[in-house]
Parts: sequence; C-alpha cells; structure tokens
Amino acid sequence: MKDYTNKSVAAVTLGCKLNYAETSAILDELCKQGWLLSTIEKGADLIVIHSCAVTKQAEKKCRQKIRGIIRQNPSSHIAVIGCYSQLNPKVLSEINGIDAILGSNDKFNIQKYNDIIAATIPRPLIKVTPSYTFKDIYPGYSLSAAVGSDRTRAFLKIQDGCDYGCSYCVIPLVRGKSRSLPAEQIVDRARLLALSGYREIVLTGVNIGDYHYGDLSLFDLLRLLEAVNVSRIRISSIEPDIVDNKLISLVADSKTIVPHFHIPLQSGSDTVLSAMRRRYDTALYRDKVLLAAERITGCAIGADVMVGYPGETEEHFREMYRFIEDLPLAYLHVFSCSVRPGTALAGQIESLKLKTVAPDEISRRYSELVELGRKKEAGFKASSIGQEHKVLFEASRSVKNGILQYSGYTKNYLRVLVESPEGKLEQTLEGNELPVLIESLDDDLNLKGRVLS
Repeated sequence: MKDYTNKSVAAVTLGCKLNYAETSAILDELCKQGWLLSTIEKGADLIVIHSCAVTKQAEKKCRQKIRGIIRQNPSSHIAVIGCYSQLNPKVLSEINGIDAILGSNDKFNIQKYNDIIAATIPRPLIKVTPSYTFKDIYPGYSLSAAVGSDRTRAFLKIQDGCDYGCSYCVIPLVRGKSRSLPAEQIVDRARLLALSGYREIVLTGVNIGDYHYGDLSLFDLLRLLEAVNVSRIRISSIEPDIVDNKLISLVADSKTIVPHFHIPLQSGSDTVLSAMRRRYDTALYRDKVLLAAERITGCAIGADVMVGYPGETEEHFREMYRFIEDLPLAYLHVFSCSVRPGTALAGQIESLKLKTVAPDEISRRYSELVELGRKKEAGFKASSIGQEHKVLFEASRSVKNGILQYSGYTKNYLRVLVESPEGKLEQTLEGNELPVLIESLDDDLNLKGRVLS
C-alpha cells in the first residue's frame, strides 16, 4: 500500500475568477494540514479539478479535461468539485476514474480530501448539499505570492451566491443565495496578499455589487480597502443597477481603485431584457456607462452580451447591435445563449412558451457581435497611442533572435507588449509596475510600447 505520509496535491481550475480564488484557499488549508503542493506533471497523489457549469460548452470542456487528466494520471486520486458537481453529480459519477464529487459548499470540507487518500470511503464519494440550504460562506483568496506562480495579481473573494433570479442563470441553483464575508476578514486578507508581494488585488464573487455585511455595502468595503498598501484594487464584474453616482465618484477620485468596470449588458433590447428578468432597461444601462466614461479618466468599460436568447427576433438583435454601437465600450464578451436545466428559461421552453433561435441564426449574430466588439476594442486601444501608462508586467517570453517580449496591463486593463534584446534591460520587468509610452497597435490588436526611464 502506498505511503501517504507526505501527501501531494495539485489543482486545475476551470471557469471564473471566483473559482480560482476558492481553489487557492482550499490548497492553502490543505498545506496547513501538511499536504505538499505539486503539479499534474509530477503526478500528485490527489488532483483537484474545480469545475464550471455556466454553459453546456463549459460542461463539455470539464468532461474533456477530467477524462484527459485521468488518462495521464492513472495512479492519482481525482476529486471533481464545484458548480458542475453541484448541478449534475450523476453525469460525473459515470466517468470512470473519479474518486470524489464535492458540491459548492462541500468542497471546503478539508477532511473529505484526507478521506479520499485514505481510501476508507465508497468510490466515488458524492457529497452534494442542496444549495437552498446554504447559509455559510467560505473564504477564497490567492496563495501567498511566495508560493503562487503569479506574483502580480491576486484574487480575493468578498461574496457568494445571488438573489437576482435571472431567467436563464443557473448560478443561484449551484451557489445559493447571496452571502457576504465580514469586511474585517476581507481587509485582513488583502493586507496579507499585499505584504506577500502582490501589486494588484481583484475583488471577486458571484454578484459583488450585492455585498452587504452588517451596515456595510460595497462602497464602504472599497473605502476600507483603499487603506491597504497595494498599488491596485480592481472590481470584477458588477451589475448595472449597482453602478451609482457614489461608486463612480469613488473610482474617479481613487488612487488605488482602477478605472475599469465590467458591466454585464446581456441584451440591448428592452423586450429581451424583460424576458431575461434583468433589473434594468437600456436607458439605465446607457446612463451608467456614459456617466462612468465621462467622470472617470480613461475608464475601460467592458460588457457581457448574449445572442440567441429564446424569442430573440432579428429586430431585437438589430436593436442590440445599434445600442452597443453607440456606447463607449472598450470590449465585449459575446456568448451564445445556453439553456440550463432547472432555470425558469428551461421551464418556458419545455412548456412551449418560448421557442429557441435557429443555430445558424445564433452563429451569424454571434459573428456580427464579435466583429463589433473587435471594432470597439480597436477604437479604445487606439485612443491610448501616444499616452504614458503605468504597466504592471506579468509575463515574458522569447519571440525571435534573442528578443524578449514582456506583457502586462495598465490600470484600465489594456494589455501592453514591450520588446527588448535579452540582457539589455537593467532589470527584469516581470512583477514591476513601470511607466510605458504606448507607441502602436498591431493588426492583432496588441498595444506595443517602450519603458520610460
């Protein structure tokens, strides 16, 4: 029998930034119990696969990844955790080689990972607590920069679950109702991340704009986090109804909170937004985006957009296209609608109240919006040429003839490339935030610049 005195664990995370934060927190707890961090390539005793179920495509990628990891690591124990485990443990249980399937809250029970290795449990272990019973909220945060591979940007969970009840969204079914972590705990963790060497902290959650703990709102939490000695604090995706004048003014005046909002739109048709049960109309969305763009210098505003929502007509799509065309957006994330089991939308389709859009129509609309998003991105990026920006460099690679290419992000989320002959720079750029003059935009929409001394 194999000796597991020095148990090793590796993790693969699929899906959102929140999943990444939670994976790291789970690994941190395992390390505190004596586990050793490893990699899949080294053949860890336990491989944790943090799954995603936001779309059918995400589920398909999860299954492919799981099967590939099992084939390549026949002697490792495999635990699949998170949203897909919560939503459909039966499908996962049919994949040969999985040792444990742990749901959205059960994945934080560290003893279960010890049980998997000890092999004292039925295989596969399936532990999925119903999401409607969730009351606790568990922390999520990047590993210390001394341990983690990425020493520039950390993810920090502040909230979990959602009460919004959008008709198409499966997230409340897999993560439960909205719950927030104590502000003091979040600020203390932010300080530890900053002390360990991170230069940027990204706040994550399911619906972070809904953050409430006691009398504190997201605005109050941000004011507390501004006192943390870190260069940048970035707000991840935030709902339009939360982006109020007070929040916009805070970001506009802050030296720490970066000028970047990701504000989901989903549709630019009021008819479709109403069918989706979104909490805003196009007029409100337009007002919030225009105000943020006007008040916050250089603010990058991105949007999620969905095409092919059941019942979406060509005129609805044209409304959305024209609406987006007129907005000062920096980029788009375009998605095709994916009908998820258990949602209100799935029920409407089953009862024939709504009819799905033809796949070829969805594909055409998707392509049109992707191209519009490219134009928006090109226009926003081109406006930065000739400007000086602080760039936080994250990575480097050799590209040709001894040339090193460094990449990093500005505060307003512009990815910038800087090239230099190896050995010519006085210091490595990785992990440093340095002034860069942005000089050009290439055909692949890469901004290029040079470091200013």
